[in-house]
Amino acid sequence: MVTGRWMTVGEVVAEVLRDKVFYEMSNGGVTLSGGDPLVQLGFSQALLEQFKAEGLDTAIETAANCPWRSFAKLLPVTDLVMIDIKHLEPGKHRNATGVLNQRILSNARRLASTEKPVIIRVPIVPSVNDTVEEVTAIARFVKDFPNLQYIEFLPFHRLGEGKYHALGLEYPASHLQMPSKAKMNELATEARRCGVDVRIG
Repeated sequence: MVTGRWMTVGEVVAEVLRDKVFYEMSNGGVTLSGGDPLVQLGFSQALLEQFKAEGLDTAIETAANCPWRSFAKLLPVTDLVMIDIKHLEPGKHRNATGVLNQRILSNARRLASTEKPVIIRVPIVPSVNDTVEEVTAIARFVKDFPNLQYIEFLPFHRLGEGKYHALGLEYPASHLQMPSKAKMNELATEARRCGVDVRIG
């Protein structure tokens, strides 16, 4: 099933530029997000180059599970990078996502050696990474990144369930519930003890 429509780089840029005045007035910009912009590297690079040529601020949100050379192609035309880090333990990360996390963590470290501002986003998923030990491990991993802006904890939600059903697939997280506000606050408070700014999305 296909929803939406195919668009060229020029069509996307034209659509975005309709709101250019709003971006200029609000100090906002354009974020390339999920799926993952690094999966469509050429298209994403062309978009970002066009946005920068128009004077817009740019950001990418990525799972960072890609070769570093892909990252390097986008960095010159990206003002802010948001990386998802879901778990530090390789086995638990693979169980939850289907892939190991070594390349993701390596890319995060390499990004920390650049001057590009970074936001670390952590989706908090019950039974996957919702313990104090797990979130503080992530906080300690990134706390010395000189370009870290903050960590953002994102509570699990089930907004994607309908997409699974539309594709005739079983939703694997149907048994999970959104973490409570108290739980999110507890995790954020403990992570802040590591010396990082933590925000709840």
